Amino acid sequence: MKRRNNFPSGLLYACALVAGLSAAAANLPSEWKHEQSFDVSTNGLVKISLPVETLDAARPLLEDLRLYQDGGNEVPYMIERPAPVAKVVQEAKSFQIALNTDTTVIRLETGLGQSLDCVTLESPAMNFIKAVRVESSNDGEHWQMVAQGQPIFRQPNGASHLRISFPASVSKWLRLTVDDQRSQPIPFTGALVHAAAGEPSPGELIPATITERDENPGETRLALSLGAANLSVVSVQIATTEPLFMRQVSIAVPIISEDSIREQTVGQGAVYRVAVAGQTPSENLSVPLESLVRSRELFLLIKNGDSPPLPVSAVRVERRPVYLVFLARQPGSYHLLTGNAHCAAPRYDLAALAMNLKNVAVSPIRIPPPSDNPNFSAPEVLPGLEVTGATLDVSEWKFRKPVKISSGGAQQIELDLDVLAHKQSGFADLRVLHGSNQVPYIVQNTSISRALTPTVTATNDVRHPKLSRWIIKLPRAGLPLTRLACVAQTPLFERSLLLFEELADERGNIYRRPLGSATWIQTPERQSKELALALDSMLQSDTLFLETENGDNPPIALEKFQVFYPATRILFKAKPDDALFLYYGNPHVAPPSYDLSLVADQLLAAEKKVASLSAEESLQKSSWHENQMPGQGGVLFWGILAVVVVVLLLVISRLLPKSQPPANK
Repeated sequence: MKRRNNFPSGLLYACALVAGLSAAAANLPSEWKHEQSFDVSTNGLVKISLPVETLDAARPLLEDLRLYQDGGNEVPYMIERPAPVAKVVQEAKSFQIALNTDTTVIRLETGLGQSLDCVTLESPAMNFIKAVRVESSNDGEHWQMVAQGQPIFRQPNGASHLRISFPASVSKWLRLTVDDQRSQPIPFTGALVHAAAGEPSPGELIPATITERDENPGETRLALSLGAANLSVVSVQIATTEPLFMRQVSIAVPIISEDSIREQTVGQGAVYRVAVAGQTPSENLSVPLESLVRSRELFLLIKNGDSPPLPVSAVRVERRPVYLVFLARQPGSYHLLTGNAHCAAPRYDLAALAMNLKNVAVSPIRIPPPSDNPNFSAPEVLPGLEVTGATLDVSEWKFRKPVKISSGGAQQIELDLDVLAHKQSGFADLRVLHGSNQVPYIVQNTSISRALTPTVTATNDVRHPKLSRWIIKLPRAGLPLTRLACVAQTPLFERSLLLFEELADERGNIYRRPLGSATWIQTPERQSKELALALDSMLQSDTLFLETENGDNPPIALEKFQVFYPATRILFKAKPDDALFLYYGNPHVAPPSYDLSLVADQLLAAEKKVASLSAEESLQKSSWHENQMPGQGGVLFWGILAVVVVVLLLVISRLLPKSQPPANK
């Protein structure tokens, strides 16, 4: 009797599919953390645009990328990175200027036999905005207008735009007419002509998340999350509702330098929305970059000068795609592997494949996000970074603060005023401890300026009635201040100002230690109500003095004082239940030496939790001498001197001959 099969056919198919996938997964190498499976329907050359998730999971140059077929056969591949074609840029063959009543006419011979699409003018003028009309000709007699109302400008805040674009064409001659109706003519010293590029390189716009916005003096700093690392970024584009503006913009990336993280400028340009000579407003909201960004983060620094901060509602970045090209010898499932920090880059013999790349169209195959390779154990966050290091005797440290963390993984702490005031120069004495063991960390120096509002008292010296002095009291001594700012209400003046602190030497003599100086001029034509004075050296006390000589003029009125210091952070890795402390205040210890350089890129790319510091705890009492404020150093000197004098008097009194009693008569 034939037994009946009670399993539904769908269930049998599912079991077979799972078994097939398991067999395929079993053949994948175990050294790779991430796997992406996709299907190829036909054989032949395949060209796929790698998703940003793949680039994020792989190493920056894709050294760890591997491709496998079902059955475990490794498939050779090529990586294609489209790049813009270099444009020919050269000086104009001839350059002539004619100055008319309301215009400046520039006539130039291009010297290019190919199409050109823009001209860059050269001028030493520092403050202007003009409209330009562009005409082209091949015989120098008959002209055709190709662009109208193109803006050129240069502003005191650094924003500059002297490049004039127009539709690409072959032109032997160009005539540029600069409108001078609304402002004085400016000098022009030369011009560069730009040949038109060929086919534009492909690009893709992706949104960037604004994770931080900091308003520094005269500058807006935006921290942008790209959502992935290792992106080839072409440009950064902003969205704003501001109707008319001009701003200089810089782009920076975090880099590792000498066991710390700093911000390095990698691109700059001008964004603007301007209307000149009654023309329709012209705009440029994009800053060029053309760089491989290895971190997940970018910093956008917008120079505002004396203008209010520019409202930025959104930011997008344009990235260049990265293509994976391989020969599919048969249809089926393929597996893309990433996430191996130690493997070498593969070497494939793909000379024959490279010859056919230009004829391969991009396939519409969709690659899913990376998942854990079933043959690889689920990796922890920053597996290459040990959370505990060598033990440390903290008996020489004077202060500590408990560290509060919300969850495990990569952590970020911004150092507060207590730490900044008591730490050693260069942060050499900072230590993060779990029990008696050190937790490796790396210092991140940011471009953020934090503001403090001090207590200010205006005083006058009766002995010097022409002198104005402001006493500026700070919340801590020894803060790493970089800048002092204040606002003047007096409309017309010229003053030289000196910033200093008063200290005492070992003998108690008070002396001035200069910190900065500036000359401040304010006229009806040149009004700058805010004084920005940079500090030349590190502060030692908690009191600043600002002085100026008024001569025979009335005193100036200053208000709204602020001081600024740079925000400094430390990055490290922690477990959720770690009880951590930040130790500082040891002036004699050398800086720590951790092997963070091996995993610093991972630490930068990781999503970081924001940890915080609790109240300061004093671990040992400072000596009497250390407790003296700068400026009181002579108290100890005079006290010791007094003791010495008393001892000397006693010694002298013992050495003097004693008087004899009078003889009896």
